[in-house]
Amino acid sequence: MQSQNLFKPYLALFIGALSISTSAILVKWAHAPAAVIAFYRLFFTVALMTPMFLPAWRELLKISKRDWWFSAISGVLLAFHFILWFESLNYTSVTSSVVLVTLQPLFAFAGGYVFFKERLTIGALLSGLLAIAGSTIISWGDFRISGQALFGDMLALLACMMITGYWLFGQDLRKRLSLTIYTYVVYGISSLTLLLYVLCFRYPLFSYKKTDWLCFILLAIIPTLLGHSLMNWSVKWVSAATISMGILFEPVGAAILAYFLLGEMIQQSQWIGGSLILLGIGTYLWSENRKKTLQIQES
Repeated sequence: MQSQNLFKPYLALFIGALSISTSAILVKWAHAPAAVIAFYRLFFTVALMTPMFLPAWRELLKISKRDWWFSAISGVLLAFHFILWFESLNYTSVTSSVVLVTLQPLFAFAGGYVFFKERLTIGALLSGLLAIAGSTIISWGDFRISGQALFGDMLALLACMMITGYWLFGQDLRKRLSLTIYTYVVYGISSLTLLLYVLCFRYPLFSYKKTDWLCFILLAIIPTLLGHSLMNWSVKWVSAATISMGILFEPVGAAILAYFLLGEMIQQSQWIGGSLILLGIGTYLWSENRKKTLQIQES
């Protein structure tokens, strides 16, 4: 029974990663500015979550000042992650952008150690390096040595740093806040941040095609409500480093979707890299699950 309970967060993590893989495709299909796409993604997410939030709104009164600050920082980090990543897709390919965004273990391992004093075993570090090597191989044939592509790659790397910070703050907040309250508050702060950004730069809010509005809504439902929310649920039981490892499934899913839906060819290097990613993730999650099982048995 205990093993089954330990398995559930990892299953949710897997489904969440697959759902998030659709994000880059939907962004590519939309023709609105990156900040506008990001805003409506979060705005529709908050709107769809409101019926679930209302019965639990009194929990807001119990949130400490520290947690409000942490939630605000988390929401701002998420907002700028979306702006930077969506913008990167205007300059570089889906594969290159997604791979760079998912290089989060480099930051999560360091952040978890510095801020939360998490112990990292040699096996975990080696698994992370293996997965990162796989991500690099996937992108090897797709990186273009040009100013435009390199600019997109830099934006994606900055987006990676932002989302890692978001997960690290979320790891701490989820120890005290329910999933519904945490996601509603953080997504709400993030959507408000994005609205201010859009208004500041005077992007139009309404003059978009029907296909764009469909992409906005699908971005809210699939990668956000299903994807990010499942990962936010998982982060209560697993570390931010584990979340980042799980997200390394995303380049595999995104590359496959880009092949079928956008006509982007999958190179041999991407198949090899995808296999290394899966091996690295599987090894890491297996070792983490085994460690937690042993801890439960000893307690």
